[in-house]
Amino acid sequence: MYRSDVVGSLLRPAYLKEARQRHESGELSDSEFKRIEDRAVDEAVALQERAGIDVVTDGEMRRYAFYGHLVDATEGFDKLGGWAIPFRNEAGEELVQKRPLVVSRLRRKRHMCAEEFTYLRARTSRPGKTTLVSAQQAAAYYDGDKSKSAYPTIDAYLADLVDLLRGEVEELIRLGCVYIQIDSPQYTALLDPDLRDGYRKRGNDPDRLLDLSIEMDNAVISNHPGITFGLHLCRGNNQSKFYARGDYGPITKVFRQTRFQRFLLEYDDERSGGFEPLTQVPDDRTIVLGLVSSKQAALESKSELIHRIKEASAVIPSERLALSPQCGFASTMEGNLLTLEDQEAKLRLVAETARECLRDEE
Repeated sequence: MYRSDVVGSLLRPAYLKEARQRHESGELSDSEFKRIEDRAVDEAVALQERAGIDVVTDGEMRRYAFYGHLVDATEGFDKLGGWAIPFRNEAGEELVQKRPLVVSRLRRKRHMCAEEFTYLRARTSRPGKTTLVSAQQAAAYYDGDKSKSAYPTIDAYLADLVDLLRGEVEELIRLGCVYIQIDSPQYTALLDPDLRDGYRKRGNDPDRLLDLSIEMDNAVISNHPGITFGLHLCRGNNQSKFYARGDYGPITKVFRQTRFQRFLLEYDDERSGGFEPLTQVPDDRTIVLGLVSSKQAALESKSELIHRIKEASAVIPSERLALSPQCGFASTMEGNLLTLEDQEAKLRLVAETARECLRDEE
């Protein structure tokens, strides 16, 4: 039972962003770039250990975005060829990010997360977690017109995708990973009417996709005794902007019908709704409350967090609760609008609050 958790990504240091640009332009060799990535991972691990977080990640330092491991390790994607999705903030400001697009049959070039995990494993004595994109997230990379030369139907594409992800889970377990998190912000896209229309326009029925996504997630994580599987749900995270809003009510079958033991849920503001949908979570599962914002620099008060944990414990017993930031700090390489100091303060707050408010329940 990990009482304090992180979702995955951490802010990329400036030197890593610069090195990635130089590597992509051919100015930096693979081996030189790898050494710089290693340095960034070492610093990310040290940060989480200093902050006192129970379980650590590599900060996703080797990825250009949280889904980058799929695109970089798999032949068949056009990195920026997919439909553009608008992210916005409460002030109405927008940015648009293009998604990948599947354009040819999928083929594994290398394992997506093996290097990430084996390096992390050697750098910390704390439990390490690996994050893996969900098949449901990658369903958005199919376009009924542009992808049909590769796959005549989305079902054919998703069948190959699930096979790849199952193989990735099996490889991580073989390497000794005991905590695997599946990232699936697209589940909450099914709460938003505009995004649901976007799926329909590309040949995907959003209601069918919810059921299919549950089936795919269960197929990917399968049945591996002794391995903890977490599911992270959020409403978009890109440079402190989001793409969806709404409570979890319409998708509570995700809680009831999937095999995940931990649900890492965004709960940092009113866009997430209340805790009532958590009554649908089975009694043997853990809820990781994402109460600390990774989007806003302002530091939450410990008393506020404790108050909200007590509110949640009226719905879910506190022995089944943990605490984390609401999402990663850098789902894309650019990162959210916080400083490295802001990030560390928030991680410390998560760890300290979990120790004070949740440890006594063990």
